[in-house]
Amino acid sequence: MTPDGTAPEAAARQRRSRHPGHRLRLRARAVLVLAPLLALVSLYPAPVPNAGPRLGSLLETFQPWLPLAAVPLAAVALWRRSALALAACALPGAAWLIAHGGALLADEDTPYDLTALQHNVSDVNPDPAGTARQLAGAGADLIALEEVVPAALPAYREILSPGYPHLAVEGTVALWSRHPLTDIRPVDIRPQDVPRDWRRGLRATAHTPKGEIAVYVAHLPSVRMSPASGFGTARRDESARYLGRAIEAEETERVLLMGDLNSTVADRGLAPVTSQLNAPAGALAFSWPASLPLARIDQVLARNAKVAHIRALDRTGSDHLPVLARIRF
Repeated sequence: MTPDGTAPEAAARQRRSRHPGHRLRLRARAVLVLAPLLALVSLYPAPVPNAGPRLGSLLETFQPWLPLAAVPLAAVALWRRSALALAACALPGAAWLIAHGGALLADEDTPYDLTALQHNVSDVNPDPAGTARQLAGAGADLIALEEVVPAALPAYREILSPGYPHLAVEGTVALWSRHPLTDIRPVDIRPQDVPRDWRRGLRATAHTPKGEIAVYVAHLPSVRMSPASGFGTARRDESARYLGRAIEAEETERVLLMGDLNSTVADRGLAPVTSQLNAPAGALAFSWPASLPLARIDQVLARNAKVAHIRALDRTGSDHLPVLARIRF
């Protein structure tokens, strides 16, 4: 026994645990575990549970940024001078390239049949006329807007109508088109606990030179973060289910969905919609927030057509960036 009554083996372990080198070795081992785990989650976040605070949806929304968590792990590896731990920190970067590297090689000259512009213009946009002029300059065939408040609608109509004579409006969502629109009707995506004047969905048939396409414009409920409920997606997920049912029942062969879906296409909460439609492969084109874009929550998705390319445009008076997509039939 040692003078303090501790067994020699236990005393030796205590001395080792207090030694700085031992702590550094433990940290290097932690990096060897955490870095591959981070790479796995960056590639495949589906196993992360979504019960309670919706952690799975949160990770999927910001999935392209997850590998940045490897930076502090790499700092630990450098501090420990562990080549093995530092090599492990390269795995999340490799995972990012696998998942999103295709966006870096996207060909803007891909052939296309139609261009579609999606933009949440913001209900507090200080310059709707300037925003409309900027959007008209993009030369899209279809322009879908959300948060078009009644006071701003005349400004958008005045600027856009000369180039886009066909218009569909429902509540605060609108669709301007170069091509004739028929069979215009509302799409009820209202969550049950919001007022009945909440109208954020419409559907129209666009008669393009390449044939008919059913165009949906939707604005799903916003998501809020709070310490009590975490990533609050319940209303948005409910609205996504209603939208998914409408698209499933759509009889027109080709479908185009344009809207602010308040999440990325990777978010499992949007599965009722995204499971039926094609998204741009590997595309980033972050659209929100406009001041420092972190995610593309403004979407252009298609059925029996391909979103060949998508990119974010310059900032308008909104807190979102517009996105312009090229559609191939």
